[in-house]
Amino acid sequence: MPQQSTGRFPKGLALAALSLILAGCSHAVLDPAGSIARQQRDLIYISTGLMLLIIVPVMVLIVIFAWRYRKGKGGTYDPNFDHSTSLELVIWSAPLLIIIALGALTWSSTHLLDPFRPLDRKATALEGRAENSQALRVQVVSLDWKWLFIYPDLGIATVNDLVLPVDREVRFDITSSNMMNTFYAPTMAGMIYAMPGMQSTLHAVLDRPVDSKGYSGNYSGAGFSDMRFRIRGVSEQQFAGWVAGAKASGRTLDMPTYRELAKPSEKVPAMLFAAAPADLYRRILERCVEPGQPCMSEVMARDMGHGGGHPQAVRPGAGMPPGRGSMPAGGKPEGALFKSPDEKGSGPNVTKPADPSAAPGATKPGDTANRNMT
Repeated sequence: MPQQSTGRFPKGLALAALSLILAGCSHAVLDPAGSIARQQRDLIYISTGLMLLIIVPVMVLIVIFAWRYRKGKGGTYDPNFDHSTSLELVIWSAPLLIIIALGALTWSSTHLLDPFRPLDRKATALEGRAENSQALRVQVVSLDWKWLFIYPDLGIATVNDLVLPVDREVRFDITSSNMMNTFYAPTMAGMIYAMPGMQSTLHAVLDRPVDSKGYSGNYSGAGFSDMRFRIRGVSEQQFAGWVAGAKASGRTLDMPTYRELAKPSEKVPAMLFAAAPADLYRRILERCVEPGQPCMSEVMARDMGHGGGHPQAVRPGAGMPPGRGSMPAGGKPEGALFKSPDEKGSGPNVTKPADPSAAPGATKPGDTANRNMT
């Protein structure tokens, strides 16, 4: 029995390792459903391959050098070895070439896969997609702890359910309600930050039907681990039917409903809203969803109206309290170094030392004022 158990253990260990490898192959990052995600996956493959060009030979040479240059019978032991020009060339040239290749790859992919850059045929490698097809706009809002998706051109909204037509470019405008987060759709594109009061943009596309998951890639509190949403890529006909079903749901995402939805909650099920205010996303972005709270654009317009850089201001800094931006009506004053002695005038020298004879210590050594340390 002990012999059988020791024979089975390595086999079971090998099967477990193989299962882990096969499970990794089906991961969403390595199984993209969009051209942007596919290019990002290729970057992972290329970068890994370039690094293995150094790692694998080094690991092999460690064993070869340890065996060949061993001290003992059959080894080439040379304790006086200190330099080899050919070896130095190989050691330094190979990593240098790989770094150059990785640098060029990083520079080109950074520009090609810029999330703010609209897609085109060359970047996406799509075939059969109409050139004049208008991009679908989706406004993404990170809430605690759920995702709100607003389709402004369609007038509908969803929670934790992102449905997109296949072979149609999508523009995501991304923000957050009150906490920094990360919008991560691995089958479509990489991670994009969602920040309160700021907007990020992502252009992406799905080129095949898919049913996968999206995640929050930035820890944001207790419900972070369940802050997931469903991603579905469907045909144009199925997408039109889904939109019609959403509009027939009858539920409206008005401001009171949104304020209730924005409260922290965990494991929120998918929701459909038949209608959403046209300016809901703008009010979330400008942080004015509460009654009576001014929007950032209104505050900025009011500040500009006070003269701070306003085009109708009489002078720079007009209407602003004195400070760094203020300036006298006659313009910037000229420094004293540029004035003549007559312009400078004269006055008492405030730094002139006092008369030593007037000091009590010189004329009255025993005066109590000499002991006054205040």
